[in-house]
Amino acid sequence: MKSFKVADFKAPLQEFDEPTPQPSGTQVLIKVKAAGVCHSDLHIWEGGYDLGHGRKPLSLKDRGINLPLTMGHETVGEIVAFGPDVKPTDQGDLRLGDVGLVYPWIGCGKCATCLGGDENMCLTPRSLGVYCDGGYSDHMLVPHPRYLLNLKGLDPATTAPYACSGVTTYSALKKVEQHFDTPIVMFGAGGLGLMALSLLKAMGGKGAIMVDIDARKREAAEKAGALATVDPKAPDALEQLAKKAGGPIRAVIDLVGNAATTQLGFDCLTKGGKLVIVGLFGGGATWALPLIPIKAVTIQGSYVGNLRETQELLDLVRTKNVPPIPVTRQPLAKANDALVQLQQGAVVGRTVLTP
Repeated sequence: MKSFKVADFKAPLQEFDEPTPQPSGTQVLIKVKAAGVCHSDLHIWEGGYDLGHGRKPLSLKDRGINLPLTMGHETVGEIVAFGPDVKPTDQGDLRLGDVGLVYPWIGCGKCATCLGGDENMCLTPRSLGVYCDGGYSDHMLVPHPRYLLNLKGLDPATTAPYACSGVTTYSALKKVEQHFDTPIVMFGAGGLGLMALSLLKAMGGKGAIMVDIDARKREAAEKAGALATVDPKAPDALEQLAKKAGGPIRAVIDLVGNAATTQLGFDCLTKGGKLVIVGLFGGGATWALPLIPIKAVTIQGSYVGNLRETQELLDLVRTKNVPPIPVTRQPLAKANDALVQLQQGAVVGRTVLTP
């Protein structure tokens, strides 16, 4: 089995050749057909998050991420073998040779949060590609068949991003669903932003105003159906947002998550508005604290999504024929190059590794 692992933070990925694992217990062995390269992978690769205000960066090593690690949490694979403890009732509609999307945001499976269906919020996570080996490989072990969602003919490369950018934006959009009759302001027109645009339309939203510093990404958003776009570095960016919204802005989804985007997102909201922060670029908040109660603004974090939402998302994609975001396919051997290109901001849409 060939894989590309983070052996040292901030160092190039290393190629490993190891025996292909055999599934034990309830595990499922898949042959990887597509693995998305996500911005979250950059944080793992770099070893932490910038907390701003002079604070010590949040170390991923301190959070329990051990190296070497095979990243990749947006994975689609063909079922090669089931573990000896997998029962027919566990398999559901899955059979050998079927192709499934891997749900990676796995928890301990025992706590009240996990048993309530929100494994992505577990305090002792076992997320694939983050805490356990993921999809930057030609084979991968999945702990249980329930974490494999049958693609039923969907394209592996364009479907793989639904495991993260898809369910992340779907879950964030659900948090502002009550405001779908007005334009939603979204920061970041990369893979997440383009995904959010297509899902917003499928979910019945009026549309979105996309905010991005990159003219190429703003152009891609316009082609994808954005109501309007704004360069946040423009001196009149706040005035542009108000004008292009054509009324009070009640909902902002920040897919970037740095000091500048959260400040502009906060500033453009009307009273009673909602700011949902998804992005992890880092830094410290700059809001004037009295304005939070004065404007009665809700500030909410949104972290990926649960298994139920992921299945809802795939059903939505099928029933509404949601168009895929732009995908650049690269061979597995180019995993390190793909990370560097993403780090440099050179990727429009998503890069997907195809072993």
